[in-house]
Formats: sequence, structure tokens, C-alpha cells
Amino acid sequence: MGLLVNIDNGGTLTDICAFDGEKVVHAKTVTTPHDLTECLMNGLQALGDQLGQEGGLTPLIASIDHLRYSTTQGTNAIVQRKGPRLGLLVSGAAQVESARSAAPDLFEALVGDRVATIGDITEAQVIQAVRTLIAKGASRLVLCLDGKEAAKVEGDLRRTLYATFPRHLLGAVPLLFSTDLAPGASAQRRAWSGLLNAFLHPSMEQFLHHAEDRLRQHRTRNPLLVFRNDGGSTRVSRTIALHTYSSGPRGGAVGAAILASHYGFERFASIDIGGTTTDLALFEDGQVAEHRFGNIEGAPIAFPLADVPSIAAGGGSILSVTNGIIQVGPESMGALPGPACFARGGTNATLTDIMLLAGILDPASFFGGKLTLDIERARNAVCTHIAEPLDIDLDAAIVAAIDAYEAKIAGAIDGLAGDRGLDAMLAFGGAGPMSACGIAEKAGVDRVLVPRFAAVFSAFGIGFSPIRHRHSCKVDSFSADAVAKARRSLAEQAGRAMESEGFALKDCQTDWQAVLGDGDQAHSQPLADVSPDASGFVELNVVRDMPSIGLGPAFADQQHDAASAGMREAMGGMPLYRLEELDAGARATGPCLVEEQFFTAWIRPGWRFTVTGNHDLLIERKGD
Repeated sequence: MGLLVNIDNGGTLTDICAFDGEKVVHAKTVTTPHDLTECLMNGLQALGDQLGQEGGLTPLIASIDHLRYSTTQGTNAIVQRKGPRLGLLVSGAAQVESARSAAPDLFEALVGDRVATIGDITEAQVIQAVRTLIAKGASRLVLCLDGKEAAKVEGDLRRTLYATFPRHLLGAVPLLFSTDLAPGASAQRRAWSGLLNAFLHPSMEQFLHHAEDRLRQHRTRNPLLVFRNDGGSTRVSRTIALHTYSSGPRGGAVGAAILASHYGFERFASIDIGGTTTDLALFEDGQVAEHRFGNIEGAPIAFPLADVPSIAAGGGSILSVTNGIIQVGPESMGALPGPACFARGGTNATLTDIMLLAGILDPASFFGGKLTLDIERARNAVCTHIAEPLDIDLDAAIVAAIDAYEAKIAGAIDGLAGDRGLDAMLAFGGAGPMSACGIAEKAGVDRVLVPRFAAVFSAFGIGFSPIRHRHSCKVDSFSADAVAKARRSLAEQAGRAMESEGFALKDCQTDWQAVLGDGDQAHSQPLADVSPDASGFVELNVVRDMPSIGLGPAFADQQHDAASAGMREAMGGMPLYRLEELDAGARATGPCLVEEQFFTAWIRPGWRFTVTGNHDLLIERKGD
């Protein structure tokens, strides 16, 4: 087999994980927000260096069977409200209130007062409404009408608007028609699906098509695959921007489910701490919850979405003091200018600066030794923004900042998990392992798993994703004739979709379901079990499996004392272990540090680690 490459693009760093059928190789590069294609190609170059590939990018890219890509850019854009200003055209005031009441803060940030109701829907009225919204600053418009004839009326207005604002002229207005995006869904879900998709579309379209062009220049074998928030992958031309929202976090959730099954965890939480956000997931019976009709910050959408909420707390989150209390985020320094210690112009304090001053991070070995950290700049930032406002010394500021950061994430875990206990917590992302024990203590969790590939774990998880398509059709009844008609239509759609991926439908796994209810009540069941009098959706799921990464034994046969690589002057001094140098079964007691090329795990007092047969770190709280 050729090379399988998975890339997860984060707000601060971009992660790469590749599998050649025998070994797994990983790499990282700094995200380039001004041009995401640049960090994609830089990541491939870093992968080539790890593989000892000679001759530049073309031989490497030509050797890739499949390249799967995910991104947290959509998640970060919505969390930070960075995107185009939108305008919304609806039938009446009741629709406006329905959309606004579902997610008032998000509605205000994305739409504000750029709303027009078009009442009886005359052509002149609609054209004037569009001009009014543009005058208010809307750069993209979403049209969402209510009523049984919504699809027909939107279709008629499409012709009118494109005749007035032709797409080939500079005066064209980007328009999204909700019944095209989410046919059969409720008006509220169509409106929010349209708004969020329009918000994410420009940046995703520009980057993904540019990335495909660059890959083709280097003779890629197959089209770029986008890993989606439903856990599957599809080519760019078969993907909508909304499916990229939370796709990076979903990759981490896929990997977490795979590892948890490997170790026998049933009820556990995962924390994926990147540079901008922490993505959380609760797993019951080893699976993360998925809503057939998801929501984003309360906004109901017409597409499935795993329950992987994000909070604005990451390694690059700005730490500040307000009314004597340390605030974590929501703003992040990102990759540019980055934390103060990156010496790229950032002056705000971040967790990365804190951990550097605490000695947890080594300025010489950080990021595989490829990114030198500036201690003095970190000290100035923390003194200016934390120690001086709190009137405490630097050491006390470091302790207080770590405590505030861990408490924010632990509180989110408590809110997700409720009163029931957890078997374990999986901690990954570049900043996850160094905070895992402290967060687990505050959340009342006694067992933590830090994966061997924690620093690139979302990219690792993508390596288990199949090619997946989901097609659905609204039916007013589940009568035999209605179901047969829907099945014919969906099978035809699925055949075309999978053919565009390079596979025949007959060679794929297919699953037919009925989807009934809405919101939290939405559920799937076999078509044969549905009453003919019910209404809902006929749904076809199509899956084509791909080769995936193999796992080693869950546990080592024998345990032995780990060999220390030296001492680090961190928090009073503690032993340092290098994960690459430890055999399966190696164990040691905290306080200590375990360092991998791209992450550092801080084992707190009262905890001990064991290297598993799969070379992951199992960290457990010692008994009395």
C-alpha cells in the first residue's frame, strides 16, 4: 500500500500523522493563518523529513494513496466570531424571533440588524430588501422562507435575484438558498444551517480548492479528502463548509473511542487541548453521543453532529486579570503573533508562557527543538498581566494561573459528566498532557490515558475514518410507495456520490434507516419498524472502509522501573523521562515529567505512570 496521510489544522499548530502499512510517523508545523495552504505544504515537508524522503515534495505527494484533512478553523472562527457579516431574508417577524431566540449571542454576532422580512414576496420587494441588507454591510445573504411552498418560492426568487445581480459581474451578491442546503428541514434549522454555512464558506472554499491545486501540481494520485464532523471523509467537491465545523475535534473523538475500546473504558471523558480551544467529549459505552439534528452554541442545524463542545481555553489563550480574578480566554494569541515566548510580537500572557516559567516546558526541546522559546519575554508578560495586577510575586502568579486554567477545564468536565463517575480521562492535544493530572484531580478522576501520539491525536484519529456519505429524503408518510420512491431517489444520489469518490455503490456498506422526531427527540430506527402513518426522513448511510493504523497490546506483560533521562529544574526539580526511550512496562512515580518530541506530560505528586504495550501513558492516582 502507499502512504496514508492525515492532517489536522489547528489555530496554532498543524499536525500530521502518516501510516505506511508498518509504522506510524508524525510531525507538526506552525499554522499560517494568512494562508493555510502554506502550513499544509510545510507539514508535508516536515513529514518528508521524518521519512527521510529525498527529492522534494513531488515524490512524497506522488507516493500518497489518500490524504485526509481536518480543521479546527471553523470551530475557532465561530468561538471567536471571526467571519463575514451576514444578512438574512425571511418570510416574517416570527421567523426572525425563532432564529434569534435559539442562540441570541450568536445571532447578534453573525447577523445583528441585517435582517429583512419580505412578506407577500413581490420581486421588487425582494430586490429592495437585498439592497438594504448590502447597504447595512452584509457581504453574504441567506434566504430562508417558511411554508409548504418554500422550496418552489425560493427557486423562483433564485432566478429573479441572479437576473438582477448576475454572478459574473462585480456587483454579484453571494446568496445561499436554505432549501438547497437542507431540503425538508424545519425553517429554523434551515435558517441556522444556512447562516453558519455562509459564515464558514468563504475561507473554507478558498483554502480547500487552493490546497487541491497545489497538491495536483505535485502529482497527487487521488483528490484531497476532507474529514467531516460526522466521522467520515469525502472529497472537497462533495463537502459543505458546515461539515468542517468541529471536524478536528471529531477526529480526536474517533481516536478516543478506538483507544478506549482497546483498554476497556466504557464511561470516560476526553479533553483535547490545543492552542485556542479545549474540546470535550463524554463517552457512554465507549461511544460519543451524536445528535441526528445537532446544534452549535444553541443554534439548531439540519445535520448530524457529535456532542464535542469547545471552550475557549488553550495553550495560547490570553490570561488576564479582571476584578482580582484570573480570566482564561476567550481570546487566543494563535500562531501569529503567538504566546509572548514565541518572540513574534505577542505580549500577552498565555498558559505556554506560564508552563515555560514553571520549568515544565524546556526552551531547548520545545516543538522538537525547532521553535526556541524566550523566557525573558514570557516573564515580562506574566509579570505585567498577572503578577502586578494581583500584587503577588512571579512564583505565586504561576501557581495561580495554572490553578485557574485547570479549574476552568475541570468545571466543564463536571458539567458534561454530571454526578456519575468516570472510568478514565483521555488527555491529548499539544497542551493536554502537561495539565492532565491537575485537571483530573479537580474533576475527581483517578485514571488518565495520554496516547503516544497525543500531540497529533486528532490526525491519528482521522486515520480510522472511512469514506462516508449520508443521504436523506423527507417523506410525509412511510407508506410502501413513499418509501420505495425515496429509496430509488437516494440510491441514485448515493451511486453518483460514491462514483465521484472512485468506488461503486455495490462495493460499499449501506444502511437504510427512518429518522423520526426533531431536536433531542430525533432518533433512527429500521424502516420496517415504522408505522406507515408516521412522517420523517428516509436515510441512507454509505460507507467504504479504508486501511487503518494497527495497535499494539493494551498492557505490557511485565513492569519495571523506568530509566530517567536526567533532572529538570521544574517546580522544585523533578526527574525527566523520554517516552521514545522507555520500553513497554516502564513505570515511575510522580512528581516527574515524561517528554515526547511534541508534548510534555506532567505527572503530579500522588500519581504514577506506566507505559502500555501500545506505548501510551497510563497515569493513575496512587492508593493510600
